Amino acid sequence: MNNLFKRSLVVLAALALMIGGLFVSTPSAQAEAEKLDVVVTTTHMKDLLEVVGGEHVKVTGLMGPGVDPHGYEPTPSDIDAVNNADLVGYNGLHLEAMFTDIFEKMAESDDVNIFSLEEALKDGQVLDYVYEDKDLDLDPHIWFDIQIWQQATQLVADKLAEVDPDNAKDYQANADAYVKELDELDKQIADLVAEVPEESRYLVTAHDAFSYFGKNYGFNVESIQGLNTQTEAGTGDIAKVADLVIDKKIKACFIESSVSDRNVKALVEAVEAKGGNLEIGGELYSDALGTDEEKAGNYIDGYVTNISTIVNALK
Repeated sequence: MNNLFKRSLVVLAALALMIGGLFVSTPSAQAEAEKLDVVVTTTHMKDLLEVVGGEHVKVTGLMGPGVDPHGYEPTPSDIDAVNNADLVGYNGLHLEAMFTDIFEKMAESDDVNIFSLEEALKDGQVLDYVYEDKDLDLDPHIWFDIQIWQQATQLVADKLAEVDPDNAKDYQANADAYVKELDELDKQIADLVAEVPEESRYLVTAHDAFSYFGKNYGFNVESIQGLNTQTEAGTGDIAKVADLVIDKKIKACFIESSVSDRNVKALVEAVEAKGGNLEIGGELYSDALGTDEEKAGNYIDGYVTNISTIVNALK
């Protein structure tokens, strides 16, 4: 057997191994492929689906840390991801305004499994927001109400079980454990808030994302903008909040990771122009979570980081 023929046999054997490898998946690759493909909009929802879904799901979040859902415009890759998912979830209440038409049309189809966290809400839980022109809107920032988030946890377990009944027990067990964690979070927040004198419990932010928190923990929530970050604030809006800051002797206001700090800085200047003083107490994670390095990479860490920032600035 000459050398050329030997080399040919070696090459053919190598090719056979390579081609065979293309059709033989490793156990880990096969397990990954068998996971439920879930697509959600916000960072808060991504965290919730990962907690409840556990090892059985692969969750894609369309919006990353620091991304404002109010003004987020879906990309072609977002639409592809949604169309190819086993389950699609979104917050609702017009939070993801640019997705509204897309999701409503999808919900009319029997071929798509899609749900909104609105389905978890009970009568009377959604807060109304009345603008000066008397227009009424519903507050979509429901994740700052821990009881509602517990209800959302159960909804997610139910939705996952509908699509993947074989793992329904695991989804329910994960949900039950997480609800208990949220009970502990509620107690932790109440203890932190107690450090702030009642007369100092004013939370001033760029836009109105914290009213559910305020209702449950006794804070007066004031914002320069309304519910939607896409609404422009005028000088009159800033002057009105500046007067309140001086009248109530509010020590600090807060910027938000997903919102421009322009209006908050303008508020500080307006207060100073009126002879008052207002500090920026720190950055809050409102409509989007942060990163693990910022101690805001998941819902519980983000909530604790927010409240710690607020308490340290106001106590």
